[in-house]
Amino acid sequence: MTARPRLSIGLPVYNGEEYLAESFDALLGQTYEDFELVVSDNASTDGTESLCRKYAAQDSRIRYLRLPRNIGATPNHNRVLAESRGELFKWASHDDLYGRDLLRRCVDALDERPDVILAHTGQAVIDGDGQVTVPYEYTLATDSPNAPERFRSLLFEPGGDDFYGVMRTDVLRRVKPMDSYHHADRTYVAEITLHGPFHQVPELLYFRRDHPTRAERANPSKRSRCVNLDPRRAGPLHPTPRLLAEYVWGFASAIRRAPLSAADRRACYGHLSAWLTSRVRPGAGERVEDRAPVDPALLTVSVDALVAGREGRRPA
Repeated sequence: MTARPRLSIGLPVYNGEEYLAESFDALLGQTYEDFELVVSDNASTDGTESLCRKYAAQDSRIRYLRLPRNIGATPNHNRVLAESRGELFKWASHDDLYGRDLLRRCVDALDERPDVILAHTGQAVIDGDGQVTVPYEYTLATDSPNAPERFRSLLFEPGGDDFYGVMRTDVLRRVKPMDSYHHADRTYVAEITLHGPFHQVPELLYFRRDHPTRAERANPSKRSRCVNLDPRRAGPLHPTPRLLAEYVWGFASAIRRAPLSAADRRACYGHLSAWLTSRVRPGAGERVEDRAPVDPALLTVSVDALVAGREGRRPA
């Protein structure tokens, strides 16, 4: 590949052979084709490498990079961004699925709205077989022209996978690279939204897979999840209280760095203070994937009909 693509997709992966082929098929089968797929293999020990090399040999849009040792999920995520060449960027997960029109809808939204810095689509949680278990409405106010309102919404409202939206790369270059403390991805997205509004395409095209071997499930404690994000978090210098303190400080630091007026900065600090108070209340920290699964008979969406590579499949 010699021409610079409009969009870069960064796919960090470690031992992802179980679902990786499905994700490759879904991404390579997009109706929007002007992209590169930067795959960074974090020294996988399963069949990930051979699978990546097979797909890379078949499609020149794939750039396969393999690390000699496992550097952790967070440095690997930052690496694919650093390697990207497009004016737009999107992270992809090796186990999620993407409707054929996801990229086109998001790129069109960014082209139509120059003030918008991130575009994403409707979302649902799927199981290991790719069947929807929890569809959910996006209730966050990230489309507000008011930065403190966007920030407050990200603090208090559950749901939203904006980390996997299509973003303007120049904005990502201006925010602090993602860290590896508890929920560092949330503070990262919060800092992004302080730079401008998001847009949600009202079409269900993103399917986040929840399964027993997903990193969040395989690492149930805060410390084990953070060590998975970065092996340097192991050891006595990174106890859980420190990981939580860094989480809070991550929000405060994002407010301090963001291009805000003095009044907006004060408002954001006020929302952060209110959020900290709310965390001691029962029920704080709801996760969408922990909601009761929906009755399959009530579903009107077919993942197999929307996602490339799943044609002809039948529900398990």
